[in-house]
Amino acid sequence: MRLLAFILGITISFGFSNAYNFLMILNSAGRSHFNVGHALAKGLVNSGHEITVVSVFPLKNPIPGYHDVNVPNVIKVMRGDIAALWKSIQKPVTQKLIDHYQMGFRITRGLFEDSNFQDFLRSNQSFDAVICETFYNDAHYGLAEHFKAPLIGLSTGGGLTFITDMVGSPAPASFVPHIMLPFNDHMSLYERLLNVAFLAYERFLLDYYYLPGQEQLYKEFFPENKRCFYEMRRNASLVLINQHASLSFPRPYSPNMIEVGGMHIDGNLSPLPEKIERFINESEHGAIYFSMGSNLKSKDLPPAKVQEILRAFRGLKQRVLWKFELEDLPQKPENVYISDWFPQTDILAHPKVLAFVTHGGMLSTTESIYHGKPVIGLPIFSDQFFNMAHAEQTGYGIMLDFKSLKAQDFRDAIERITSEPAFTRVVQGMSFRYRDQQQTPLENAIYWVEHVTRHQGAAYLQSAAQRLNWWQYHNVDVLLIIVGLVIFLGIVVPLAIFKLFRKFLSGGKRKEMKVKSN
Repeated sequence: MRLLAFILGITISFGFSNAYNFLMILNSAGRSHFNVGHALAKGLVNSGHEITVVSVFPLKNPIPGYHDVNVPNVIKVMRGDIAALWKSIQKPVTQKLIDHYQMGFRITRGLFEDSNFQDFLRSNQSFDAVICETFYNDAHYGLAEHFKAPLIGLSTGGGLTFITDMVGSPAPASFVPHIMLPFNDHMSLYERLLNVAFLAYERFLLDYYYLPGQEQLYKEFFPENKRCFYEMRRNASLVLINQHASLSFPRPYSPNMIEVGGMHIDGNLSPLPEKIERFINESEHGAIYFSMGSNLKSKDLPPAKVQEILRAFRGLKQRVLWKFELEDLPQKPENVYISDWFPQTDILAHPKVLAFVTHGGMLSTTESIYHGKPVIGLPIFSDQFFNMAHAEQTGYGIMLDFKSLKAQDFRDAIERITSEPAFTRVVQGMSFRYRDQQQTPLENAIYWVEHVTRHQGAAYLQSAAQRLNWWQYHNVDVLLIIVGLVIFLGIVVPLAIFKLFRKFLSGGKRKEMKVKSN
């Protein structure tokens, strides 16, 4: 009996020793960003851990072990940025990058200045690791040192330069296109030239505008932190990235940058609401699902674009479910069903839904691939152009230009994607490859979070590249020395020899002339 009690006590103690207390910072007011982090938070709670989530989306139905810190000030500072999304398509990509950095400054300060967050910081809690969304908010990474815990980054999008910098992940410009450019991994010479030029432009802005601005915020709000800003942000133990090779292009990563794309998809489907289920089931020729995501509101579309879209839908033999955030839509055709909310993954799983009209965000494209549905893309900002370029080049989607969108072009795209089986065959093959993983993306994310926490930051995973400046990383200093030596040996030395030889010859001639004159 004593032996049994001893074994039980040891088992319980091990169970408790493996339960961690995490802090998660989800600093964006975008619902899609929150959905990714929330999936990981719930997964960690279900694995027996405690988690405190700082976000603008507190749970309506509390979960044991899941603690909310509501930060409404972030919504206030992002309201203007969200409202301006439709207009951003008119700007060149160089200006969009600057806009992102400026938005980042506002978000970063907005969280720090939130009264609820200030109260939370003064609570002197302790955490085993800090999981921080990487969304133009580098100063927030200082929370890891503040709580004396390892830093884990969570990228809800792809591998932007300021994110790969955190762990020194390689990103060769020859075949890794910038995520804001509509290129694939087989770029032409012209595309590689543009890619290198844009990466150089981004590097310049990072080093002389964005990072210095984040450094000022870091110094202002973490005056007691011992690490300098640049050392702090390059001390990440792990970065989870919402990407997967089967969803995009294969590319190299450092050991502590892990692909977990689609971890918000749990595969458990719920019955559709009765009206939606009936609308889809009664569609003789199938249905199209149309949503521009959680941040882009269809109700804010320019009226002229709304009319072009309605003209495209009118007379279609398919039915359309359109996420439209108003109760009434004048001149709406009978084959169109509008609602301010749809259960997106459940709709995409329905066998009668033939295609997905989307803005091309990472979550939407991931869900379309998971459920094997081809897409028509209307990209507006950020990585949407990259994602839709990949969809078109891979063969599971059609990309349209929103700025010049006309009813006939939209209608032609719908008729083509619903009548040509090749689009569906390609995306179903991608779905099969994506699902063919050793463990689910969420299980993979949970394992790595637990792993680096269990090993106090897992320093052995950290590449030496995390400690190098960009010119050291790319051997710019070495190349300059080599070029200097080549110039010296190939030009300076021969020129010096030539001048010496010439001087010698001219000296000999003068001596000969002098002898002759005597």
